[in-house]
Amino acid sequence: MGTYIVRRVIAMLLMLVALSIVTFLLFQALPADPAALTCGKSCSPQVIAQNRIRLGYDKPLHVQYAKFVEGIFVGRDYGSGTATFHCDAPCLGYSFSRSSDVTDLIKDRLPVTFAEAIGACVLWLLLGTGIGVLAALKRGRWPDRLSMGLALVGYSFPTFFIGLVLLFFVVFKFKIMDYPSYTPFADDPAAWLRSMILPWITLAVIYAAFYARLTRNQMLETLGEDYIRTARAKGLSERTVIGKHGLRAGLTPIVTAAGLDLATLLGGVIITEQVFGLPGLGALSLSSVLQSDLPLITGTVLVAATFIIFANLVVDLLYAVIDPRVRLA
Repeated sequence: MGTYIVRRVIAMLLMLVALSIVTFLLFQALPADPAALTCGKSCSPQVIAQNRIRLGYDKPLHVQYAKFVEGIFVGRDYGSGTATFHCDAPCLGYSFSRSSDVTDLIKDRLPVTFAEAIGACVLWLLLGTGIGVLAALKRGRWPDRLSMGLALVGYSFPTFFIGLVLLFFVVFKFKIMDYPSYTPFADDPAAWLRSMILPWITLAVIYAAFYARLTRNQMLETLGEDYIRTARAKGLSERTVIGKHGLRAGLTPIVTAAGLDLATLLGGVIITEQVFGLPGLGALSLSSVLQSDLPLITGTVLVAATFIIFANLVVDLLYAVIDPRVRLA
């Protein structure tokens, strides 16, 4: 098990190095001049030249990358002389359009997206796996057909449509709650919870539909195995057969999908955050693109991709716990 973990961690570190190189080179290859984007349309050539030196864009590409990596681990300085300012580690760059470190901007928005993603993930896993198991046990009967029909309908609608429908009926039509403007948890936990309920439900509807179908298919395949029939022949209760033997054996693809879906949401739920006005990482990413803020775009892309790579590591380790045969791979 220890060797397996070491191999996976080394692979993750190599992926992170490759990710940083690709992300850095990708945005350096853009035709836009990063220095010209720091001071608007009225910027003079002299100011652009000064900003280019101040940000280090006048250096060779490999020197710029070395400074970028240095900033992540130990921080870095921008400018020279009296105009020097320091960016603390982990420094992902400096946004002149917002006059702030990219890392600070991401840290301010990340808790919103984190709470949104975790809450939705818990909901869709509970609903999706529960409905999927029920449909598998009632195969061919009305609970199976009804649940799979609803899952197909839920999976067919786009996120923004579900969000807008929830807003219309819950907020405007029946006035069950006020418009869910975001409130930080530290300011008012109850108001924070109200602002997160509808985004959680919106994401859970989409993902629970997919997980219900996935769980049903896995359970039907697993319940037909010989060891399930053996467990029942031994007189084990149906709850033990389903929970301990059937569901656990079918968890592998569910764990894979859940890990990657959660990582994707942590990278930024752009549509949902726009519908409900949540100041999360997705909204920050969208605004950075609209403002052509290259340092901020680079930072958000790097963070989002890091979540996905780390999620792959977690999924690999969970595989080894669920199925010991994976450790030999």
